[in-house]
Amino acid sequence: MGGAIIFGASGQDGYYLTNLLHSLNIDVVSVSRSEGFINTDISNYQQVADLFKEHKPDYVFHFAANSTTKHTVIFENNSTIVTGTLNILEAVKNYSPNCKVFISGSALQFKNNNLPIDETTPFEARDGYSASRIASVYMARYYRSLGLQIYVGYFFNHDSERRTERHLTKKIVIAAKDILIGKIQNFEVGSLETIKEYTHAKDTVSAVWILVNQTDIYEAVIGSGKGYRVKDWIELCFAKVGMNWQDYVIEKDNFTPDYKSLVSNPALMMSLGWEPKITLDELATLMLS
Repeated sequence: MGGAIIFGASGQDGYYLTNLLHSLNIDVVSVSRSEGFINTDISNYQQVADLFKEHKPDYVFHFAANSTTKHTVIFENNSTIVTGTLNILEAVKNYSPNCKVFISGSALQFKNNNLPIDETTPFEARDGYSASRIASVYMARYYRSLGLQIYVGYFFNHDSERRTERHLTKKIVIAAKDILIGKIQNFEVGSLETIKEYTHAKDTVSAVWILVNQTDIYEAVIGSGKGYRVKDWIELCFAKVGMNWQDYVIEKDNFTPDYKSLVSNPALMMSLGWEPKITLDELATLMLS
């Protein structure tokens, strides 16, 4: 039957990739725990296998995860990321051995010395989430050694209008709008000087599509390589709604951020002809609209 299966289709990455694939006239089977999607339990091999037996996809994308480093979700992340990856790859091996598989990785699974991170940077399991991501990559490498076409893209921070409220980038957008209308008086933030990337998810999934449609590179960091302080994002968002951020934003006392800088070196991905198109300013306008 062909087409594509997207696990984790309800998230921002699944949404923008679905739109991209539809624009290319590729049928998409959308899998998610959210209402309105095919509800396949990714941690249940038989359910995953049944999906592959029925659809025999040309492409598979594994975006499913609870993107948090909190220890309280360690079992969920292990079942979704590690067991989910194993189930997908075994089903591919048995029922769709010629399809191309994309496994999402994370910037957080690398050792971070506050220098630009690339594919040669060693892994470091700093928490349950990064440990699960690392395990899924080794699973991908094992199945690749069996002859399967498996790609890994290490996502650095990326946002969009569909970002959920638990992410700082979206929290700042909401705070600016709420302060403007008098709903709240101020906003507290952990560290103003933390540096990270602000790529649009639409650009991120365009990199995924480029990656899986070539056979020279199978693992690549996906990020703009452009780092901005949290303060830069706050200043931009507040200015766009006509406010001076310094009148409303409070920095927490004695706050220790998880990292000072989390920025990619995307030279390998860019060697494939990819580069992000949506600027920081454009991202802020889109998220505030």
